[in-house]
Amino acid sequence: MMIFGKQVMVTALAVSATLSPVMTRAAELSGDAKSAIPRDTQQVIVVDYRAMQNSSAAMSLKDRVLPPELKKLETALKTSGLKVDQDADTLAFASFKVGSEGARIVGIAQGQFHTREILANFTKQKTKFVTLRNNSIYPMGSAGMSVVFLNQTTMVFGDKDAVKAALDARDGLAPNFLQNSDMVNEMSVVDTKAVWSLLDQKGTQTMMKGVLGDAAQLADYDTVKNRMKSSRYTMDFSNGVRFNLSVVTSDTITAATAATLMKGVAIMRKTQGSPLEKTALDSTTIDSNSGTITVDYSSSDSQFANLLTSPLFQSVVK
Repeated sequence: MMIFGKQVMVTALAVSATLSPVMTRAAELSGDAKSAIPRDTQQVIVVDYRAMQNSSAAMSLKDRVLPPELKKLETALKTSGLKVDQDADTLAFASFKVGSEGARIVGIAQGQFHTREILANFTKQKTKFVTLRNNSIYPMGSAGMSVVFLNQTTMVFGDKDAVKAALDARDGLAPNFLQNSDMVNEMSVVDTKAVWSLLDQKGTQTMMKGVLGDAAQLADYDTVKNRMKSSRYTMDFSNGVRFNLSVVTSDTITAATAATLMKGVAIMRKTQGSPLEKTALDSTTIDSNSGTITVDYSSSDSQFANLLTSPLFQSVVK
């Protein structure tokens, strides 16, 4: 299971496009945060959470398109009574596999948390916690979620099994994200941005299948999908809205073939779309270079706001 599934590109744009001009910081993860993400991660997405909270338009839009799994985690964070959402600077979500149990999602928040006051309140309320080695796992509100503070600046939250898996990774009992050299290398390319995401091979294949739609049924796609290795996307808001997606493949021919398929999909949608949608597609550049497929979209804030009401956008986010 991916965090965003076939909606990855549009969801990312929708959540972040209206954050300009308030979002200016980079959303970087600390060493503690990275070590609490299991190695077999399918997708990780990291955002400047404080800037998101400061934009009512972004929050409203996010509520429309955020997948249920992330809504559940974010709701638990807000209703926990910990006031963590007020103190968080960076928020990350990671979707990972644990053996044959399927995928789980864990949330990680970074900020300056009032951990002494929070833990004192837990004691006062006689909140029952579970001890896992040197870690105290507390219930987080009434949503059935749990939370553990790694230190004063980093907390991990999610369902109990996801939190335990994160702690096993962080404590060295299971491989963690820092041992995933492919994703760590990809992270160094994107983590200076305010919003960024990484996807592994399976996540990339699922995302591309959704992007291509019916074209994914063509024989050419079957040929290239297994040669897609990973992908990443970033957001930039310094001058309007800009979205960059890079899909890493095993060779230049695979990248060129997939880029050609994507261009064909864009042409087909352009013939069926409204003038506004055609303008949006004209603002999207699809190319390939040295085995990497690149998709670049840019527009003004107002142009993108108008696009969100279009039938094309509504059909993709359903």
